[in-house]
Amino acid sequence: MIINHPLLGPRDASEFVYKGDASLIERPDWQADNAAELFHDYLYLRDNPAGEHQELWYHEQGDRSWLVVTRNTLTHDITNVELARDAVLAKQAKKSGRGEK
Repeated sequence: MIINHPLLGPRDASEFVYKGDASLIERPDWQADNAAELFHDYLYLRDNPAGEHQELWYHEQGDRSWLVVTRNTLTHDITNVELARDAVLAKQAKKSGRGEK
């Protein structure tokens, strides 16, 4: 499988380590009234989707970057790759109303 790294171009998947569902980026608020319940769900509950899914990949054998890879779990086709930092910033901008429309 080839991952098209946003900075380095096409790289073999063997250079990367799969780290799980990309929703792990969105940690719960530790100061929330229901923080224990939120962290339980965050740590232990996972979806197992068939189809398009966003995943975290770490470029261990390269520039040590974190990527959000959108991949079809049935066909392994990769439809999008972005730096995790950019994905987080885009979500924050969208929440605050500054994102693209």
